[in-house]
Amino acid sequence: MMKTPLLSALLILVLLQACSVLRSPVREKAPLSVIAYYAGPGTDLHEYKWAQLTHVIYSFCHLRGNELAVDDANDSLIIRKLVALKQQYPHLKVQLSLGGWGGCKMCSEVFSTEKGRADFAASVARLLKEYRADGIDLDWEYPAIEGYPEHPYMPDDRRNFTLLVQALRHVLGQHYEISFAAGGFATFFDRSIEWGAVMPLLDRVNLMSYDLVSGYSTVTGHHTPLYSSPGQEVSANFGVRYLVKLGVPKQKIVIGAAFYARTWEQVADINHGLYQSGKFKQFVPYDAFEKTISAEKGFVFYRDSIAGAPYAYSAEQKLFATFDDAVSVALKTRYARDQGLGGIMFWQLRGDKPEKGLLQAISNENRPKQ
Repeated sequence: MMKTPLLSALLILVLLQACSVLRSPVREKAPLSVIAYYAGPGTDLHEYKWAQLTHVIYSFCHLRGNELAVDDANDSLIIRKLVALKQQYPHLKVQLSLGGWGGCKMCSEVFSTEKGRADFAASVARLLKEYRADGIDLDWEYPAIEGYPEHPYMPDDRRNFTLLVQALRHVLGQHYEISFAAGGFATFFDRSIEWGAVMPLLDRVNLMSYDLVSGYSTVTGHHTPLYSSPGQEVSANFGVRYLVKLGVPKQKIVIGAAFYARTWEQVADINHGLYQSGKFKQFVPYDAFEKTISAEKGFVFYRDSIAGAPYAYSAEQKLFATFDDAVSVALKTRYARDQGLGGIMFWQLRGDKPEKGLLQAISNENRPKQ
């Protein structure tokens, strides 16, 4: 039987440890990466709150022969202005992006050869050094599957994308960041990328969880929902779960938000226009909503609580609109934090309001919380 003095000492020790645990502050979750694509003229940079961003991705550079090239002198000036922001915001990283929708016509051909990949990697290294930028983002839409109409693609693109990333990492080393933009649908996940081979070499994958109902669709839906719903499978959460199942580390997944709406016309007044036949009409930046998608213009606003997505419908005009708003981007930011993801990105900064915009809503939610 234990002697009383020893028992008392042990009880005191346990109580002291318990008190120590109670006094220990709860660790704050680290803020997420917040990444903006920027495709503006460079004259509006003073309007944005760069302290709220961790990365800005200049959009876009293109192929010239086998090499990454800046299109013209004006684009060169824009990149230099973005990099100059680092003097005031030293935390900010500036990446150059290749391609974009309709901007990678020769990617399949160029990246199909070892010389093409080597020439490209060397040109990326030269440009990053010349502009003092921090990395490259690959926006090839899409390897091995149909993307932009009439752009070549072939099954070997999948392997060639891996070889491209290997060539880039070999030349760039660990000093520069490498990321890429990924389609948010199953065909892309299954056929475009060798995930196990490329993700160890990449800093992140930017999941394009927007345009999930694209301008080619003749049926309306949520183009950038957080969650799947009975009427629509594709969503940000669908993409994240798919990638995790494929072995992609959560901390390397960045989900996307849309700083714009997509609208359809000739949409019947059934279910407030959601999941109805229609004809795509236009792309509307967030800063133009008040002039285009507003109560004054006859729209009534709704929120799909299952999908975590807002939408609007004008019965008079038979117009349907799908978009992100301050509530939905905050939900996405909270989701990214709760899931342990790498961050949130968006297309694009130029579409935001300078004050009380969507970046501000992301930033408010991204503040460290105990």
